[in-house]
Amino acid sequence: MIIKNSISNPLKMVVSGVILDLDGTLLHTDGIVNDVLKSFLGKYGKQWDGREALRVTGKTPYESAAVIVEDYGLPCSSAELMSQISPLFAERWCNIKALPGANRLIKHFSNHRVPIALASNSSRENIESKISFHPGWKDSFSVIIGSNEVTAAKPSPEIFLESAKRLNLEPSSCLVIEDSVPGVAAGKAAGMKVVAVPSLPKKSHLYSSADEVINSLLDFQPQKWGLPPFEDWVENTLPINPLYIGGPVVKGYGRGSKVLGIPTANLSTEGYSDVLSEHPSGVYFGWAGLSTRGIFKMVMSIGWNPFFDNVEKTIEPWLLHDFDGDFYGEDLRLVVVGYIRPEANFPSLESLIAKIHEDGRIAERALDLPLYSKYRNDQYLKQRDA
Repeated sequence: MIIKNSISNPLKMVVSGVILDLDGTLLHTDGIVNDVLKSFLGKYGKQWDGREALRVTGKTPYESAAVIVEDYGLPCSSAELMSQISPLFAERWCNIKALPGANRLIKHFSNHRVPIALASNSSRENIESKISFHPGWKDSFSVIIGSNEVTAAKPSPEIFLESAKRLNLEPSSCLVIEDSVPGVAAGKAAGMKVVAVPSLPKKSHLYSSADEVINSLLDFQPQKWGLPPFEDWVENTLPINPLYIGGPVVKGYGRGSKVLGIPTANLSTEGYSDVLSEHPSGVYFGWAGLSTRGIFKMVMSIGWNPFFDNVEKTIEPWLLHDFDGDFYGEDLRLVVVGYIRPEANFPSLESLIAKIHEDGRIAERALDLPLYSKYRNDQYLKQRDA
């Protein structure tokens, strides 16, 4: 039985090896792409606004160049565009960050000797260059294949079939993890199981052919596929590298206290575009420092809040304390130390409220553990703006 869009129900499947995509699945390449194209298109009086993201995600570099030349009416060929921007990308590969959960996933498979391959629509040379800045990655993969090593790139299944052949596995015993629609199509055409981790926000409906759609690599559950489970969850929470966010408390949508009965202390997202793009939407927790009131436990959401269908990605902390009044404008500093669950929609307001309170109880208990309680003394919480 196949159950899609689920992180709680078993899929009852067994695989022997895993084939991973690179850009958008393991690496946060989008940030580099946006920076390069904004700068380059500016020379032609054009403004990159990301509207082509859906059309270029999962494509080969040359295919992406063709889309950009056509859509922006550039006075050059695809080949000329490639020759001009390729050096700009190459000098920035060192700055590409691993997406949350990527290092954990690769290390887990490596430690448990799960055969893994890396199959990307990038060229083999670019793949090697990108992963060289991430210690241990290259040695973890039994197979690495670029699109220039096959006759047809994704959505053709060829790159995945070749990966399975080199892994000495049957295609039906392989699991593909992909962020793009062409990649998902390629995996299914190869006769493989596919987990989609959409890199495009609010577009999960485009991935209906995948066997499972998850919010981020943090939500991947290997045991569903007959693979060794992660053993790093603690009291229904996943420790993460601390994330530091701060700024004045601003007025939000006015629904925290009025609609939910849960007063959230909204933070401006100005200056945190990288944080928002790099970190998957979901429910997190940690410690909050208010400049004049002290330090408190908190649970927070990063995302679009599907129930209310936010237009923009937001940061909405709930300080687990009863305050006498609001504190708009007061400096709030957050040290985010753990992850609870992916963002989700709910059938009713009541079920949403119940889940938020459950998140709060999980955070309350977890923050008493030494693993998390030590961050209460983080100096960042005690700093004050000059």
